[in-house]
Amino acid sequence: MSPYRIVFVEQCNMTYNQASKERKLQLQLEELRLEAYKNSWIYKQKVKQIHDSQILRKEFRVGQKVLLFNSLLKLITGKVRFRWDGPFVITNVFPCDAVELKHEATNITFQVNGHQLKTFHEGVTPTVNEVESILLMESAISNGTP
Repeated sequence: MSPYRIVFVEQCNMTYNQASKERKLQLQLEELRLEAYKNSWIYKQKVKQIHDSQILRKEFRVGQKVLLFNSLLKLITGKVRFRWDGPFVITNVFPCDAVELKHEATNITFQVNGHQLKTFHEGVTPTVNEVESILLMESAISNGTP
């Protein structure tokens, strides 16, 4: 009888070979897990770098017209609302994409982040004075159709 069994009333687990094999397997499993973590981290960094290289950088100039994203827009059923407010005129460009805007109608100036802006492209504006009217009844009578 071993001294361990006399003191603790049960047999001591003395299978060192089996314990060493289990410990080696645990170490190998931990090594594989760390390697997989490292590989996934490298993959994420490469994907982030590729994604960031494809993002177009916005460059704003003083006097340029821009639209401001309306982040406080609430979805109301039955109503059509635009997500972009403006146009606003850029009065100052600060570092780190901060931009100072001036509202054309009210002349109020305020600062916003550059990622909330997009350039405003002015199209051909219709003139109010020139209106063409077409009377449908006269054209039907002049053609001789009833």
